[in-house]
Amino acid sequence: MGEVLSQSEIDNLLAALSAGELDVDQMQEANERPVKDYDFKRPAKFSKEHLRTLEIIFDHYGRLISTNLPAYLRKSVQINVTNSETVTFSEFSNSLSNPVILGIVDFQPLNGNILIEIASNLGYAMIDRMLGGPGLPLDKVRDFSEIEMAILEKIMVVCMQLMREPWKNVIEINPVMDRIETNAQFAQVIAPSDMIAIITMEMKIGDVQGRMNICLPFFTLEDIMDKLNTKYWFASMQKDNAEKYEEHIETLIRRIDMPIRAVLGKNQVSVNDFINLQVGDIIRLNTDISSEMEIYVGNLKKFMALPGSVKDRYAVRVTSVLREGE
Repeated sequence: MGEVLSQSEIDNLLAALSAGELDVDQMQEANERPVKDYDFKRPAKFSKEHLRTLEIIFDHYGRLISTNLPAYLRKSVQINVTNSETVTFSEFSNSLSNPVILGIVDFQPLNGNILIEIASNLGYAMIDRMLGGPGLPLDKVRDFSEIEMAILEKIMVVCMQLMREPWKNVIEINPVMDRIETNAQFAQVIAPSDMIAIITMEMKIGDVQGRMNICLPFFTLEDIMDKLNTKYWFASMQKDNAEKYEEHIETLIRRIDMPIRAVLGKNQVSVNDFINLQVGDIIRLNTDISSEMEIYVGNLKKFMALPGSVKDRYAVRVTSVLREGE
């Protein structure tokens, strides 16, 4: 009933309108809500939170490439995420110009494939480095030979396998390289109208610079969309780090040397007898030759044992383990 005006409020409102103190048009504009256009052909399936999480994942992926790829190319590699957006697959495929390097990856255990697209000038530079050259792109674009395709496949498989670690906080993946296409028309593995997330990365190999695009269909990521948020990602990362920390501490503890001593027996002597002890004197203990010995780990009595020898060395054989409080 809070929205119902009293008679006095109605009278005051009419009086203000009559006096020109209130503008009806302004009141209507103030009450209008802003309307946003919605394109039903491009439904928003990826939220900003989803894209932000994907950027974090592939930022980690970029660091792994920068660390591991130079071992194959013998050249410095720099790569970083520059953009993330959602488009239809037809918009992505129409933007590609042949020859293109498209790695089609079976993103197991998830459904469907993802695509890894590398600029052709980067591909030529990688091939040149792998064959002992300075790592320069071709002056004139041409198709890749069979030998060059085999080299590209090796590099793409290396890049693909590096995805395992960045994704493990979300899901354990086992990516498998299906094939590599150099013609975008033969890579129609996703429906043209399907929405995809594109993660764009800028890669620099020596002095050669180009783009690397990761195409992630909504259909493939649909089962884990609830995990693609920064809160879940950081929580998983902290849990993983905690488990690694515990394993590390446990490993260090197992390497620590612990002093162990076997106590044959005990006795009490006077200060005078202690001062006058000589070589050859005999001290009688409170145990006999058949009694078990106490074994101490540090200052904790932990075992009972019997004396013996092994290969000309004194030894003890553990007969029982003492629990705390025994």
